[in-house]
Amino acid sequence: MRVKGASQSNKKRKKLFSITKGYWGQRKNVYRRAREAYLAALSRAYNDRKRKKRDFRRLWITRISAAVRAEGMSYSVFMNGLKKAGITLNRKVLSEMAIYDAAAFSALVAKVKECRD
Repeated sequence: MRVKGASQSNKKRKKLFSITKGYWGQRKNVYRRAREAYLAALSRAYNDRKRKKRDFRRLWITRISAAVRAEGMSYSVFMNGLKKAGITLNRKVLSEMAIYDAAAFSALVAKVKECRD
């Protein structure tokens, strides 16, 4: 008696359709289109994991820049001043400080200003 493999095929197909559930049009219920969509999604997910790091860094820099401009200084001057003052805080922490602890951030800017003079 030969093995036909229908149960494996069905299992494979069912797994793919469960993954592509919620996709639009044929991408959810036609095997070939679903497979193409799934492989494309995997590729985008990989790329976007790299992209996420860039996007967050850009966001933090924008936030710091806005907060520093309110204090009358540019971002680059501020970052250079931090380095000269020996303050090692990363951009994420600086951004959080600018949002949630404005007083501490202002004190930091004041310290940078006095070190710069």
